[in-house]
Amino acid sequence: MNTKVFKTQIPTTTDSNIVKIAVEMADQNPQLKGFNQTQPLSAIIQDLCNGWNLSDSEQYALQFSEPNNSNYVTEKNRNEVKNGSVLRLAHSPSKTAHDILQKLNTGSNDEKVSALQKLASLSTDITFALEFINKQGLGFIIQLIENGKCVGGMLAYSLLSFVELMEHGIVSWDILEVPFINTVASYVNNQSSTAQDAKVVQASLSILENIVLNSSGKYGQVEKEVTFPNLVMHLQSQNQAIQLNAIALINALFLKADPAKRKAISGTLSSKQVRNVIWSNIIQSSSGQVGTEMAHQLYVLQTLSLGLLEQRMNTKMDPQDQDAHDKIKELRRIAFDSDGANATDGGARRQHGGFAKDYKKLGFKCDINPALDFTEAPPGMLALDCMIYFARSHTESYTKVVLENSCRADEHECPFGRTSIELVKLLCEILHIGEPPSEQGQNYHPMFFTHDRPFEEFFCICIVLLNKTWKEMRATTEDFIKVFSVVKEQITRALAAQPVELSMFKARLQLLTYAEITNLWQQERTSREEWESHARPVTQLKEMITPEIMELIQQQRLGFLVEGTRFTKYSNRGQRIKDKFWYVRLSPNHKVFHYGDCDEKSQPSLEELPNKLAVVDIKALVTGKECPHMKDVRGRKTTYHLAFSLTLDSVDVTSLDFVAPDEEVFDYWTDGINALLGNKMTSKETENDLGILLSMEIKLRLLDAEGVDIPQEPPPIPDDPPNYDFCYELK
Repeated sequence: MNTKVFKTQIPTTTDSNIVKIAVEMADQNPQLKGFNQTQPLSAIIQDLCNGWNLSDSEQYALQFSEPNNSNYVTEKNRNEVKNGSVLRLAHSPSKTAHDILQKLNTGSNDEKVSALQKLASLSTDITFALEFINKQGLGFIIQLIENGKCVGGMLAYSLLSFVELMEHGIVSWDILEVPFINTVASYVNNQSSTAQDAKVVQASLSILENIVLNSSGKYGQVEKEVTFPNLVMHLQSQNQAIQLNAIALINALFLKADPAKRKAISGTLSSKQVRNVIWSNIIQSSSGQVGTEMAHQLYVLQTLSLGLLEQRMNTKMDPQDQDAHDKIKELRRIAFDSDGANATDGGARRQHGGFAKDYKKLGFKCDINPALDFTEAPPGMLALDCMIYFARSHTESYTKVVLENSCRADEHECPFGRTSIELVKLLCEILHIGEPPSEQGQNYHPMFFTHDRPFEEFFCICIVLLNKTWKEMRATTEDFIKVFSVVKEQITRALAAQPVELSMFKARLQLLTYAEITNLWQQERTSREEWESHARPVTQLKEMITPEIMELIQQQRLGFLVEGTRFTKYSNRGQRIKDKFWYVRLSPNHKVFHYGDCDEKSQPSLEELPNKLAVVDIKALVTGKECPHMKDVRGRKTTYHLAFSLTLDSVDVTSLDFVAPDEEVFDYWTDGINALLGNKMTSKETENDLGILLSMEIKLRLLDAEGVDIPQEPPPIPDDPPNYDFCYELK
């Protein structure tokens, strides 16, 4: 039956509690009904059953009949039923769960596969999932998987059903025992590649990831059963869902491992073989334009890998660390001793302090005992690691940097030791080393997947850049902070271009000379407000035009809401649901929000979004930890500071909960909602936009006064004349 036909036939009603709907049922003619929101659902279902001469109305329930929504209608979500909605009368969740279990117990093989396929589809609805779990259905599915006798479609849909049932968080992942984990792991280790097996592998990877992340003590069993070579094999799959779930499981194992195991995992992942797999099968095959979820997983992998540097970054130099002392001596020896044999003999004959002149040329602050330069953490011993890597792996560049500065006048010398230590500290800040992965993060750098020592190589490129910039600026030691502000700008701008290889990053830096950076800064200063005037006439002009500008910003925000945004789904506990998205749009008349499920690339139209929320039904906007879905979140700042909720007057559904993908979207949405509710827009984006637009508008209005000095105070108003007996006389 065509839903558009239903909508054209449905008359309007004056009672706001009654909406006109169409109800379908298999092998029956549809019914057009008035759905009274104040009437119990059981009474509405009884009336529908009477219309179709059905007995036992308690065995029936209503379902939504929308492309992205087939959930059961309950007392909690019945407010989603709107004028023109199409519902379906079907067996109740309880009866459906009972029938599925009966088929699984006594049905033929084909009937079991069909029942499991239906179960996988229905389990996305929490109402049905609760009924099925209450009837011990989850335990039955666990046993079905655990006994290892399922094959083909039965196995695939058993695993998919299990994933969907557990996704609701009704049951703890701790219920799973070793035999179940081993069975699921065997499907991951199996190298079969049929289409049906793809679903099995996809679901199995997802199950193991959740066990690692959400169980309290099952990590060790998963880590024992699943080998990294098998996971790497799945990264080469042509199925993107399998690739995604494989890298998600790798990240989960990485995240939960103890420090020693993390190093071993990192060593495996940074090996040339594994890096080539990730590079060629994921990054390069998509030309760097991977999906949202894959970008997040690559970001997590990069963050965890670089995070291993945190220990060295926070470790101060130990005076008893002979290896560190040897590295400092090696830095001097590589730079100044041309004959390695003679250097060794000389080092044995001379005391450590005898090399003070050389250490001064190397640019250490403490040339008598350079070890003292590494007592600040961060960057700690990581700085020494990077310096010795540069000296050993890029000896020619290292000696060139050191000897060039040895030949300069003292005041223009770029101290290699001091600048290297500060540079490592800067790079750690830029790459956020030591910070846990953000649940919204997607900013990964493809070039870091092209080398087994990416951070050290990154440092080597940047230290050469720093020396070059120092020369271009004709800097002295007094200009240390100025030079680093330029270098930071050069590095961050080059990274923003997302170079896919380290050589491309290096080439990008060559273009970002000191002259180019100053030119860019000048352009940006010109585009911003070029002057900071506190003159009273300008201040008064600002006050006069601010309301106009705020109205313009409000229109832009509402336009952004009308265009809509795709959000990542979160559970009621504030946990990110992998690869699940929903889309929200404001109607052009600014009266109704339309929302519904979508995939990671689609932008549904208003007609494709099944759910509606009237703006008048919104009670308030709350943000951060005040949101209902963020109250149980512990320590995940990156989640709750992007969260906002619309609290509703409805008894059944108390809130609509969001987590924005970034701060800009968060600001735009909260601004737009505040505008709809008649509240003041107070976001950082509003403040920035107001400043920019005010500056532009004032410049336009003051064009006629160009070249005229505007006084801080307006000229005084002259006193009234003694009389007004003056005018032109016409003769």
